[in-house]
Amino acid sequence: MRISAIAPPIRRAISAKSSSYYGIFADPFSFFSLNFHSNDTLFSPNFKRDLSCESEVDDAIFLFRKMVRMRPQPPVFEFTKQLQVIVKMKQYSAALKLFDEMRELGAPVNEYTMNILINCCCLLKRVDIGFAIFGVFFKHGYEPDVTTFTALLKGLFLNGKVAEAEKLFKKLLTSKICEPNEVTILTVIDGLCKAGHVLAAHDLLLLLEKSIYKPNVKAYNAVINGLCKTGTVDNALELKSKMTDKGISPDVVTYNSMILGLCDFGRWKEVKDLLNEMVNHKICLTVVTFNILVDSFCKEGNVNEAEDVLKIMKRQNISPNIVTYSALIDGYCLQGKMEKAKEVFDSITGNGLKPCIVTYNSLINGYCKNGKVDEAWRLFLEVSSKGLEHTTVTYSSMIHGLLSQGRNADGWKLFNVMETRQVHPDLFTCNILLEGLCKTHPIAEAFSFLRVMEDKGLSPNIITYGILINGLCKDGKLEDAKMLLNELPSKRLKPDNHIYATIIGSLCEEGFVDEAKDLLIKMERSGCAPDSMTYNIIIQGLLKKKEFDKAIPFLEEMHKKGFLADASTLSMLINQLQGSKKNDVLLEMMKKVVPKM
Repeated sequence: MRISAIAPPIRRAISAKSSSYYGIFADPFSFFSLNFHSNDTLFSPNFKRDLSCESEVDDAIFLFRKMVRMRPQPPVFEFTKQLQVIVKMKQYSAALKLFDEMRELGAPVNEYTMNILINCCCLLKRVDIGFAIFGVFFKHGYEPDVTTFTALLKGLFLNGKVAEAEKLFKKLLTSKICEPNEVTILTVIDGLCKAGHVLAAHDLLLLLEKSIYKPNVKAYNAVINGLCKTGTVDNALELKSKMTDKGISPDVVTYNSMILGLCDFGRWKEVKDLLNEMVNHKICLTVVTFNILVDSFCKEGNVNEAEDVLKIMKRQNISPNIVTYSALIDGYCLQGKMEKAKEVFDSITGNGLKPCIVTYNSLINGYCKNGKVDEAWRLFLEVSSKGLEHTTVTYSSMIHGLLSQGRNADGWKLFNVMETRQVHPDLFTCNILLEGLCKTHPIAEAFSFLRVMEDKGLSPNIITYGILINGLCKDGKLEDAKMLLNELPSKRLKPDNHIYATIIGSLCEEGFVDEAKDLLIKMERSGCAPDSMTYNIIIQGLLKKKEFDKAIPFLEEMHKKGFLADASTLSMLINQLQGSKKNDVLLEMMKKVVPKM
């Protein structure tokens, strides 16, 4: 869809815009005397704070300590109010340390204090401590409420304890300990979606619709967003219709999720319909909506369309943000237009913004993928001078760039620097290094590095094993490659086209054509349909062995499936025609698989 098609709804959308006391805990079993966190540093005098606004935090802590020492002490609500101020600054460890001081000086507490403490523990991903605090307060006669259980549910999800969270929520519904409110429902549904249990969240939403606990628009949005992210956009559209039928009006968040889902599948006509729907319902497009469009156009290679969206934004006084510019930079990098990408990068400061590390990562990655590693390195060095910190993505891009240029020593040196600076490599980083080892070192060293990866707590994925299988085949260890292929199901991994194609190609090169055909059949039966790459690799393997007659049936099958020869296959076919007697059959087949100009 061209920008002219979505421009009218965009313009129309914009124009539419116009008192108890803590003394009871003095016994030896008070909860800080419990051993459940005796080695934990949460409550250590040397606790760490994330002081993004250090003076404000220090002022809040000073005021709190002053209140604790006042005689007579202020009422309990003053303490809880001040604790909440510190929590809102995201200084959760500080809040817990201050509560420890409250305990020592006998300051008053109540149920609200309990909820604040539990919430802090859960946000620090220590739901175990949260439950312990809950237990101690409960034993001393403090009644939990819906806020208590909502915090504990949130903590369980943050700790990845999805089954326990579901169990607790169902217990709340059946035992009627407390009435779940909209925040509780949203916490559970959003938690399920973020944990990848989108269908469970969807089923729960439908179940709640039939009960007295009615989900609100935010709960629907969480499920719609989850459905779109898992590729089930049609289900999301259906849920939106149900939501509207029940009198719940979709908001801009609902539409943004669906627009993103449709853009991912290139369903531009439906994107236009949704934009028009937003206009008709007087729902204003936000910078997020525009960013989705800009990013989607860029990913499809339509950077000019993305630039047109940017112009519409500016005309309507919606300022592009750093996400907008980063998407444009990615778009130009994908097309190899590095000068244009740098132009956009340089324009950021002129538009009152500062490049963030994500922006730098985009440009560094672009330079590396386009072979301009020195330019990438200059930017890499510039990051620190701008007060930014390199991330795992920054290091991974730069390492990949260095290795791809054959600068292996520099790549490994940078990896060591990365670890020294405690920037943790992820699976993507390690796969890059593993591939480099397979290309330049004996395959045994790659398997040694695999064990290092596992020691770091990284679980090898199908890409990891694809790299190793390719390395084994290149090293002439075809039997070992086949053995590793057969082990993949036991690792709960399904071989992909690339892995099958690699082994099939090696079988053809080694002259085991019948075995290659058998593996091709096995591949199809496993639900992994051979693609253009698979056939090209097979044909190239046969042509290298000068097995022209055996290549022809594969060329015929390739043609029937609508696949075309790639540049390497074409080059080999042309060389064959030039260097041998006239082969009419091969010439005719070649005409069928050559891409049409």
